Amino acid sequence: MSDAGADVRADSRAAGEVVLSVAIRRKVYGGTGPEPVEAVRDLAFSVVAGEIACLIGPSGAGKTTTLRILLGLDLDYEGSVVPDPAGAGIGMVFQEPRLMPWRTVEQNVRLALPRPQRGRDLDALFDSLGLSPWRGRYPRALSLGMARRVALARALALAPRILILDEPFVSLDDASAAALRAIVVESVTRAGVSVLMVTHNVAEAIEMADRLLLLSGRPASLVATIPLDRPRSDRPRSWTEETRRDLATRFPGIIAA
Repeated sequence: MSDAGADVRADSRAAGEVVLSVAIRRKVYGGTGPEPVEAVRDLAFSVVAGEIACLIGPSGAGKTTTLRILLGLDLDYEGSVVPDPAGAGIGMVFQEPRLMPWRTVEQNVRLALPRPQRGRDLDALFDSLGLSPWRGRYPRALSLGMARRVALARALALAPRILILDEPFVSLDDASAAALRAIVVESVTRAGVSVLMVTHNVAEAIEMADRLLLLSGRPASLVATIPLDRPRSDRPRSWTEETRRDLATRFPGIIAA
């Protein structure tokens, strides 16, 4: 990314331009049944232009429910998401790559585009993700790490304003996960995309994020917002682990020791 592009991204973040605002007052499953489950209550947060924000909470806390609402897949809730998910320019990378096995890597990416755009030049995108040699291969030939790169390419091809990542590095070995984390950070920085990532891996969140958004157990609500002001290039493993231990002490019900 050019220095000018990096400056624009930093200026937008510093200016606090909000690209996504979430205020879920209440989400209940089975509200008309004998045993309703309140999944979310008074959960409010925002994502600022150019930042990487990580949503962290215990298992079953309502993170998946929140993502479904953000994507417009669940409209049965009290509250608001601004802008409306239908026009927010959201790209999604699921935990599973969800590639069509009968299509090549390139076809999987192009089929996610609106039909009039499917023929456009994607050379730079494939090059940036290290996928150019794999464009004609089928998903069965890919490792999990490479398949996740394809899923990322599919989302970035849409030129989203906001990228949502759901546990994007789970089940990868350390080297593959580190490589993919670096690719994600470089790709979204270059494109000026804002990111909301859901993860159980606190260390990787501390390594990547500008802010951590800590959720309570069910019903999910926002417990704390933790800014991480240290530059990503200066976050050694010792600092990451020290920060994780400090958070585990301060928020024992959310972050494991």
